[in-house]
Amino acid sequence: MTVSLSRSAFWRGFREGLPFVLVIIPFGLLFGVVATEAGFNLAETMAMTVLVIAGASQFAAVQMMADNAPAVVVVVTALAVNLRMAMYSAALTPHLGKAPVWQRALIAYTLVDQCYALAAQDYERRPQQSMAEKVAYFFGIALVICPLWYGTTLIGATVGEAIPPGMALDFAVPITFLAMVAPMLRTLAHVVAALVSVTVALLLAWMPHNTGLLVAGLVAMAAGAQTELWQSRRSAGL
Repeated sequence: MTVSLSRSAFWRGFREGLPFVLVIIPFGLLFGVVATEAGFNLAETMAMTVLVIAGASQFAAVQMMADNAPAVVVVVTALAVNLRMAMYSAALTPHLGKAPVWQRALIAYTLVDQCYALAAQDYERRPQQSMAEKVAYFFGIALVICPLWYGTTLIGATVGEAIPPGMALDFAVPITFLAMVAPMLRTLAHVVAALVSVTVALLLAWMPHNTGLLVAGLVAMAAGAQTELWQSRRSAGL
């Protein structure tokens, strides 16, 4: 019975991850093209994709390297963009924290935005699931997302010049994040954090090497935390 339930959860995760194919394909193709245009050879492009496996930070790092930004700024920016992964990990720990070490290591490696977004929603909707089912569901999503990211990056890096400019692959980047973020704006704190981040990022667009985004992220997290604190105090009648 346990094996059957885990298999069912795995394929449910796989099916629910399939819609992201529509954005992962152009996303991966675009990164392959951008990386090679920035001067990366095929080995460097694929090494970055396989080792980092985080599209947003990869784009940020490549763009800044192409602009000859200092190495420290590139590294700090990439790490800052990926700080959300730490929050993802903390959110999933109650569900997956007791899985075997090798499974947690693989989950940590494949923990990308799409996997987190679907897994968090599924675990909330189905709290009665066993650990094995939750792990299987996560790996079902990852099987859709990760190999496709590698493959499309490879295609973009090798035949990118043959892709017509009119295809406008860059639409995939904002669409991907809008599809993931919009359903999560369910509380006042989330909405405040989103509005503050957008506002501050626009106000600080003049800062060099996109460092304004780092400031916007920090200010937004502080605003969201303060909003939650205010709500908690209000509920307690303080």
